Amino acid sequence: MSVNRIISVIIGLLVFVYIADWVSFARRSSKVSGNALGSVTYYYASATKGGRAEVYFDQPQTEVCARSIFPHSGYSPCWYSSRKSNIRTIN
Repeated sequence: MSVNRIISVIIGLLVFVYIADWVSFARRSSKVSGNALGSVTYYYASATKGGRAEVYFDQPQTEVCARSIFPHSGYSPCWYSSRKSNIRTIN
């Protein structure tokens, strides 16, 4: 197999996976249950003089995310959003 053919197969597989993911997201978002979107809760923290962080638990922020492999409709995937730290430091 030539290098061009291998690259073409890889690109074709990625396009197929993206289209399948988009169809799955569209089917789940069209249902009344609306299980295509999820949410991730974040808390804010600020750095103290001692080098530690003070976390504010009183007002958590919620980010809406898409339950899919790739981002869709302007929402990042839930697996990506939940992988990031759920505590955001305020400078």
